[in-house]
Amino acid sequence: MSDTEERQRGIRSYVLRQGRATESQKRAFDRYWPLYGLDYTGTLRDFSEHFAPHRKRVVEIGFGNGEQLLFAAGNEPHRDFIGIEVHSPGVGRALNGIAENGYTNVRVYRHDAVEVLQNEIEDASLQEIRIYFPDPWHKKRHHKRRLVQPALVKLLAQKLSPGGLLHLATDWREYVEHMWDVCDNEPMLEATAGPGHAVPRPAWRMQTHFEKRGLKLGHGVWDLLYTRRLE
Repeated sequence: MSDTEERQRGIRSYVLRQGRATESQKRAFDRYWPLYGLDYTGTLRDFSEHFAPHRKRVVEIGFGNGEQLLFAAGNEPHRDFIGIEVHSPGVGRALNGIAENGYTNVRVYRHDAVEVLQNEIEDASLQEIRIYFPDPWHKKRHHKRRLVQPALVKLLAQKLSPGGLLHLATDWREYVEHMWDVCDNEPMLEATAGPGHAVPRPAWRMQTHFEKRGLKLGHGVWDLLYTRRLE
């Protein structure tokens, strides 16, 4: 696709590589989507219809196969989780995992995260937003596709309640420098470790098999925490 076509269609931070879903993942949509899926409507959603009232809500953007999302639901049962992912096989796997574990504190979207945030989630309504290992889009001509951009970070900050957390993680040094540049310059956010600094991996983020293997090979992993400034 040419740059002109990208501008006309709107730049996406992802490419739909659906791959081949297993039969189990396909069945998950029939069995579990009515229970745990959130259909995109383009209007503000009352999440109290899906969760217990007066509980803190966390959004994970781009949850992949749902491994971290499921870990969080079990590890933090006092909080409610909204996962957003565009790839069907991963959503199907997450649906199966939610059902197998009997979690009642997780719901998932299969839709573009930007549209969900813009149109379905109220401002200042989230305690935390998590984005773990987004596609770094290595080639310079593709940097504009990176998810973490000034406009998105401003939108994320608007959705956080005062004192709420934005948690980013990446294993690409060039991308973490980009994240610092974007997030440190967002007036609504404050880095918990100071500008241009990472934090040790928090206990609520599990360490994946691939991450452990990368660390053994000497690859870096950076966790960034930002709080929404108090108003």
